[in-house]
Amino acid sequence: MKKVSVVMLLVSTLFLQACVHKVVTVPVKIAYKTGKGLVKGTVAVAKAVTPGGDDKDDDKD
Repeated sequence: MKKVSVVMLLVSTLFLQACVHKVVTVPVKIAYKTGKGLVKGTVAVAKAVTPGGDDKDDDKD
C-alpha cells in the first residue's frame, strides 16, 4: 500500500508541474508582448516628433 502512495505522489507532482508551468509562463508572455508593443509605439512617436527626421536624401551630399 505504501508503494501505491509513493507512485500517486510522484504522478500528481508531475501533473502539478505542468499546471505551474502554464500559470507562470502565460503572464510572462503577456507582459513581454505588451512591453514590446509599448516600446515600438514609443519609438514611432519619437521618430515622428524629432525635428529634422531621418531623411536619407539629405545624407547624400
